[in-house]
Amino acid sequence: MKVAILTTQNQWFVSYAQKLQEQISAEMFFTHEEIEGCYDIVFILSYHRIIPERFLSRHKHNIVVHASDLPCGKGWAPLFWQVLEGKNNIVFSMFEAGSGVDDGDIYMQKTMHLTGYELNASLRRKQAEFTLAMCMDFLANYERLKKPVKQVGEETFYEKRTPKDSELDIDKSIKEQINLLRIVSNEEYPAFFMLDGHKYILKIEEEDANS
Repeated sequence: MKVAILTTQNQWFVSYAQKLQEQISAEMFFTHEEIEGCYDIVFILSYHRIIPERFLSRHKHNIVVHASDLPCGKGWAPLFWQVLEGKNNIVFSMFEAGSGVDDGDIYMQKTMHLTGYELNASLRRKQAEFTLAMCMDFLANYERLKKPVKQVGEETFYEKRTPKDSELDIDKSIKEQINLLRIVSNEEYPAFFMLDGHKYILKIEEEDANS
């Protein structure tokens, strides 16, 4: 089976895409225009561009893994939005890429369980490892999973998160805002609050029990 991996260059998921590449002996690409020829499966993982149908039609399967119970939670950063909502059981959907936003037929859905205490890096790691495990499951059980089913239910959408979404409310307690603190990135979009026109940045990390 001829397999390719398509992801976005210079972003957090690349090292995990490389790990999957080694496990399944796939070719990896960073833009869909680079992909020449036809593949049995193209895993489209953490890729941030719309792919025209003329590219998708070359391949037998164009597979996306999305961290929501589709058709609920289409759009951007579904894992982080759900953590912010207080959810610890996150359904991941593997589906066939199409011309619409996260609207393709579903191959499988599985639930990832969180403790409720993970911070950004741990959430990313668990998301990536769960995504890779689903890809491996699809390859190992291809004959059983190769025929997807239509999405059923009312669709909802998450908006793209911006650095502004990391703002804390100074009138609320830390406990009330712990889920927001869990999803901020100390480097890319740190937590902050405003006071009398002054902006203060907060960084969060869990104490290493071994230190």
